[in-house]
Formats: sequence, structure tokens, C-alpha cells
Amino acid sequence: MSTTLTAGLKEKWIAFRQQNPRTRIRDAARSLQVSEGQLVAACTGPQVIHLQNAFPALLQAMPALGRVMVLTRNESCVIERKGVFEDVRTESRHVGVVVGKDIDLRMFFSKWVHGFAVQDDEALGFKRSLQVFDAQGHAVIKIYTVEGTKLDAWDQLVKDFSADVQADGIGVLPAPAPHVYADTVDAAAFLQDWSALKDTHDFFPMLMKYKVSRIKALETAEGRFSRRVQHDAVKILLEQAAALELEIMVFVSNHGNIEIHTGTVHKIVEIPGWINVMDPDFNLHLKTDDIRQCWVVEKPSEDGTVTSVEVFDANNEMIVQFFGKRKPGMPELDAWRTLVKGFVSL
Repeated sequence: MSTTLTAGLKEKWIAFRQQNPRTRIRDAARSLQVSEGQLVAACTGPQVIHLQNAFPALLQAMPALGRVMVLTRNESCVIERKGVFEDVRTESRHVGVVVGKDIDLRMFFSKWVHGFAVQDDEALGFKRSLQVFDAQGHAVIKIYTVEGTKLDAWDQLVKDFSADVQADGIGVLPAPAPHVYADTVDAAAFLQDWSALKDTHDFFPMLMKYKVSRIKALETAEGRFSRRVQHDAVKILLEQAAALELEIMVFVSNHGNIEIHTGTVHKIVEIPGWINVMDPDFNLHLKTDDIRQCWVVEKPSEDGTVTSVEVFDANNEMIVQFFGKRKPGMPELDAWRTLVKGFVSL
């Protein structure tokens, strides 16, 4: 395990921020050759408090806070959703679930390693939040106060979950070796299993059975269950969904958390290199320059075909995934199928 060089790191961050006020902390940390988690930990004191590694219990306490904003990101996409925590399920040691009309999460606690309560601080660029990082110091989830947050309950939660030891640094581990996938697949058997799917949740276990990557699966199924479409499909999707007031589902994930928005989108803002949703309770920021592949994917289910739009970067990592709004027992929306059918194939 390597430990951050904390000497002077807080001062370096303040100096960097003064010269680069618009640079986000994730990018600043990379410039300073540390992880974001290490940079946050270097500010331990009144502004940053280490939390106990008791994340399931912390999640169970979230409904008492009232309205908050939850942020999840990967290298190319950020999702932000405001609302209240409703049904929080943490009985499983491995996967936590939050279900509600506002906040919808799937949490993989083995990746939740370092937690902090962060206070407002202009010099450091911090806003009051709870922030969780993985073993490499990469952000997994952040939860911010907003108008409507019960600040007394927030302060009590921070007090209840503060760690006994408040060190001015964290240890980080090197990134794990990339997963090794099979180079080939029995296409006939694979496609037969695909055609027999009963639920979209059975898709990932099928990939594990054949030891294939998601991209390899889509390439194998191309022309039958998948088709590659133009890179601007996301822009078209969001703009048409907004125009039609079509309810969609947006999934953004990293290896520790999946955050889901279900509902309409309205204000679509394009700036060079980015497409954004800027609604009062839902924001999405997608770096379009990072898109390398975009696929329309069909999965059989007991409720009929379920169609998704899956977007990947240069490393074949999924950036974002879209569906039409649906629930178990209900077919997907005809308007969603019509929208997706209009994408130009490559």
C-alpha cells in the first residue's frame, strides 16, 4: 500500500485552485499526481472529517436528512439527482439498493473504502457533502446538502459516524489488473441463450457464463439483437425525448455505484465537447468527445423486447445507458421504440 505524501498537499491544492479556479478537483488531483481521495484527506481538520467504514448503516440514516443531491460519475459522465431517500435496503453484505421516485441507486459496498464529511470552504472549493472513495482514492458517490436538507439531522449524522482516528492522509492501493475476457465465443450457443432471456437482469450472468466482454457480446449479436449507430445518437435521443416529453431511464455508473434517473428531461444544453441536461432536479453532463461506440441493444423478456442505448469509451467501458421508462410487468413505451428505431446504423 502506498500512502499519500501529505506534507504541503493542502497548500499545493489551494495554490493550484487560485491559479486554476475552474478546474474540478478530480482533474486537479491528477495534475498534482495524487488521487482525489488523497487530496480531500490532506485537508483533514475542521473542513474534512473522516467517517467510519460503516456505510450500510450510514445509508440507513439518509432518509432523516430530507432533500439532498446525489452525484455519481465515471471518467466521461456525471449524473446528479435531487430528492429524498425513501426505501433503503442494505441487508446484503455486498449490494445495497435505494428505491424511490427521486433517488434510485445500486451500491457495491466492497468498493466503498474511505468516507468523509466535507464542510463548505471557499478557499478549498468544498461544498457541504458526504463523499465516498474506493481503495484507489477515486470517487464512488457524493451526497450534497441542498435547499430542504435538514441540517440538524445532517450534523447529527456526521457526529454519529465520525471516525475515532482523524489522520491527514489515506493509504491507496494500485489499480487492480484488468479483467481478462475470452477472445472467442460459441456464437450459436451464445445467441441461443440470448434469445431465451426472460429478464434484463439475466444479461450480465449470461456474459459471465461465456466470459465475454459487453462489447464482444454486442459484436457477436450484431444484426440480430444489436446494431451500432452514429455517435450523435445521445444528442438526438435527449433532444427528441425532451420534445416529446418522453419518460426515459438514464443509468450512470462506476464500479462502486449505479445511479438511475427515471422521468422526463427538458433543458438540453450542448457546448463544445459536451451534451448536458440542466433540469431543476436532474443534471447530466456527458463528454461527447469520449464516445467511441454507441449501440442499440434488444433483450427479450417476459414483458416483451426491452431496448437500450449503450454508449462506450475508447477503453470499451460503458459511459451511460438509456432505456424507455418501464416497470416489471409492463411493456416498454412504443414512443421509445420509435425514437430509437430512427437512429442511423453504422
